[in-house]
Amino acid sequence: MFKKILIANRGEIACRVIKTARKMGIATVAVYSEADRDARHVEMADEAVCIGPAPSKESYLVMDRIIAACKETGAEAVHPGYGFLSENEEFARRLEEAGVVFIGPKHYSIARMGDKIESKKLAMEAGVNTIPGYNEAISGPDEAVEIARKIGYPVMIKASAGGGGKGLRVAYNDKEAHEGFASCVNEARNSFGDDRVFIEKFVVEPRHIEIQVLGDAQGNTVYLWERECSIQRRHQKVIEEAPSPFLDDATRKAMGEQAVALAKAVNYQSAGTVEFVVGADRSFYFLEMNTRLQVEHPVTEMITGLDLVELMIRVAAGEPLPFAQEDIRRDGWAMECRINAEDPFRGFLPSTGRLVKFQPPDESEGDVRVDTGVYEGGEISMFYDSMIAKLVVHGATRAQAIARMRAALNAFVIRGISCNIPFQAALMSHPRFISGHFNTGFIAEEFPKGFDATMVPYDHPAFLISVAAFIHRRYMDRAARVSGQLPGHERKVGDDWVVLKDGVQHLVRALPIDNGYLVHYEGEHYEIVSGWRLGEPIMHGVCNGEEFTLQLERHGMAYRLFHWGSQVDVNVLTSRAAELLALMPAKAAPDLSRFLMSPMPGLLREVAVAQGQEVKAGEKLAVIEAMKMENILRADQDCKVKKIVAAAGESLSVDQVIIEFE
Repeated sequence: MFKKILIANRGEIACRVIKTARKMGIATVAVYSEADRDARHVEMADEAVCIGPAPSKESYLVMDRIIAACKETGAEAVHPGYGFLSENEEFARRLEEAGVVFIGPKHYSIARMGDKIESKKLAMEAGVNTIPGYNEAISGPDEAVEIARKIGYPVMIKASAGGGGKGLRVAYNDKEAHEGFASCVNEARNSFGDDRVFIEKFVVEPRHIEIQVLGDAQGNTVYLWERECSIQRRHQKVIEEAPSPFLDDATRKAMGEQAVALAKAVNYQSAGTVEFVVGADRSFYFLEMNTRLQVEHPVTEMITGLDLVELMIRVAAGEPLPFAQEDIRRDGWAMECRINAEDPFRGFLPSTGRLVKFQPPDESEGDVRVDTGVYEGGEISMFYDSMIAKLVVHGATRAQAIARMRAALNAFVIRGISCNIPFQAALMSHPRFISGHFNTGFIAEEFPKGFDATMVPYDHPAFLISVAAFIHRRYMDRAARVSGQLPGHERKVGDDWVVLKDGVQHLVRALPIDNGYLVHYEGEHYEIVSGWRLGEPIMHGVCNGEEFTLQLERHGMAYRLFHWGSQVDVNVLTSRAAELLALMPAKAAPDLSRFLMSPMPGLLREVAVAQGQEVKAGEKLAVIEAMKMENILRADQDCKVKKIVAAAGESLSVDQVIIEFE
């Protein structure tokens, strides 16, 4: 077994590998860019080596520096994680030539399966179901349009070396095919250094289901069941679960056997994933093989009880798999939510900055797991992807897993940046998701205009109103007990309050009880007991005998409550204060319609217009790159450019002016 391994990655996956290596008694070496000098994976590792500036193409993608770090530290093997160089055939080969073991498949397996065009040809030869398409690299946008017409719209334009939703577009007409090709080429070149693009038929109402495979050097290959990955936004997975609520045992077995056949065809030795698109009739077609560990591997670990990272390390060290196909169990249900640094209330724009508060849910019971590479006080950088953490739960049934995930999301506190927890909570309570009847178009279909908290139906608004009364009364009672008050003139706290929500006044009465308050509202009573203390972002308690968990923030005299995906802003006032507040004039918002402002922090890749140019509604104005994704800003209406304020190549902050219009 290896004595020391280097992790050629960052973030949560680097931390994940370090945990398993430590359990196995293996020393670890972290590599880091200048932006990651204070990162969690650097602190966790036994040694750490700086490999360059913040941009990944100058650090995490530079093979020479990683190989030099191996020689410098004496690392015997390299685990690549996912992304970066994890599916790079040259990297695996060069490590082998340097006498360093690559903890992953052999370079020839990566070469054959890491290329989507070649892997599809090989899958056809191996008897694996494949989807119709054009499997040669496409020379330009005009050829892309011509091919798309022959296949028939809609089509999917994909980068040959792509992954993680980058270098991928769905086109429903010639214009989208033309523009999609250009965007795919640019993203593929920037993310993977390979701008080849191909086209295939887009299956309507598809499900994305993948099979986890595992092979060793002795020729043993097994599949570890499937993962349902159909809940996606912009072709990036949002929720993953195992098993799939859609497959029957016959289809599950057929997909698993085809995945194994494909892995055997390339002498696959490590953990890998064969991805399929599955139709409504359970017909399935090969999409691609990911020759690495997947982001969503924890759900497979939860239902099988296996440590995939440990198995990868043991296989790389030459050990055979310690089990056969019939030995692999499938216990209960697991779900994973990707917690990303993005603002769901502003079109999921990237959010960067300092994590002022980072408090994951409790993992002590074993049915909740949080994989993360961040810590409270750390920075979320614009240079890398948006993932903050992976929240994983396990239950005996799918219903129980959903219930545990909802509770865990309620208890996950992130402050300082925006994150997608409210959106994840809304998905978990959506009837269509709960039913299991969904496909990859679910988010686009259910949230076509984006997401805001008002879209989440809340069955018990009276509960949040009562909790608001509880919180405010506790603040007031604490204020009345502050020392130094004039004797005989101590502050008196009344029982009657007005909760102001969405401009509507709700009359409540909050009476003290042991460790809580009895709140009367609209003829009902809510007995709320909680040990919550002022300033805590999480409130655990019991309301009328039922346990609850919610998050709260105080903004001046207002309270913001988060529960089951809902966000509620309330004021709690005396009746006189409520009367006076109603008389306060509203401050008019400034007119910013003459400016194009950056909706996110990022790099201004392109300014597509010139000073004095007449612009039509819908035309491209600028392109911003943030967290490895290109974002095109378009004109909302016809206008004329007065001044170009920001230049291409400039780093932008949120709301920084890019263009001024006449």
